[in-house]
Amino acid sequence: MPYRWTSRRDVDETVVVVMNSVEEEGTLPEWLRRTVQGSIDLSDPQYVRYFYDQVKSHVPTALKLFEESPYVP
Repeated sequence: MPYRWTSRRDVDETVVVVMNSVEEEGTLPEWLRRTVQGSIDLSDPQYVRYFYDQVKSHVPTALKLFEESPYVP
C-alpha cells in the first residue's frame, strides 16, 4: 500500500529498500515497484524530485522501473 512521503527521511528509507532489492534480485518485485510508484503519485513534488535525485545517484539502473512523473527534473 503506497504512502505519502512527508520527509526526506521517508524518501531515504524508500531508496535504501530499492537499492537493496536491486542489489539482491537485480530488479524490484512488482508489488514493491507499484508501491513506490504510488508514493511518487501521492507525494509532494519536492519529495518526488528528491527521490529521483537519490535513485539517480545511488541506483541509476532502477530509474527505468518507475514511470515518468511530471515532477522528474
